[in-house]
Amino acid sequence: MPVYTLADIATHREEVRKSRFIAMAAPVTTPEAAMAFIAAHSDAAASHNCWAWRIGSVYRFHDAGEPGGTAGRPILAAIDGQDCDRVAVVVTRWFGGILLGAGGLMRAYGGCAASCLRLAHRIPIVEAIVLTMPCTFADMPVLRARLRDYAADLEAEEFTADGAVWRVRMPRERAMAWAAMVSDLTRGRVQLAEQIKP
Repeated sequence: MPVYTLADIATHREEVRKSRFIAMAAPVTTPEAAMAFIAAHSDAAASHNCWAWRIGSVYRFHDAGEPGGTAGRPILAAIDGQDCDRVAVVVTRWFGGILLGAGGLMRAYGGCAASCLRLAHRIPIVEAIVLTMPCTFADMPVLRARLRDYAADLEAEEFTADGAVWRVRMPRERAMAWAAMVSDLTRGRVQLAEQIKP
């Protein structure tokens, strides 16, 4: 099942029994970026600024003064339910005078966050791999011409007496085919080594 992040910041507004809710979501790649987004998009004049974020297996959530478990956790559940990762969501509430109860708060926070993520421009996260490979001067032009066919990027090229050592980033799903193609084209002279798992 594909996992998604967002292409840009997304916003969604709802009113639930006179309380106004605004959800804002953004792509993030570090916990620091997530917290910076939340700080920048929280409204000090609002009743509550509740939030959650997930980056891989790392996640955090906060109820911001709402009863425990009624805001932050439902926002995180919305992130997971929408198959999102590397995403931060802050839901700001202006109290409208009518108590929503624990169940109502959970539905309002989780529902507003889920709608925001559902309506956002989402892009699939492609798991990448970085391969290190030696490359002779004779093989370089042919292999360089094939990079695009494998959605690969040449990240670094360190020249040696015989050619260069390349660092190539590509979708993990294409790495086996790339390795086979390189072996065929170079008659087995080039051996690839996996270096980094993002």
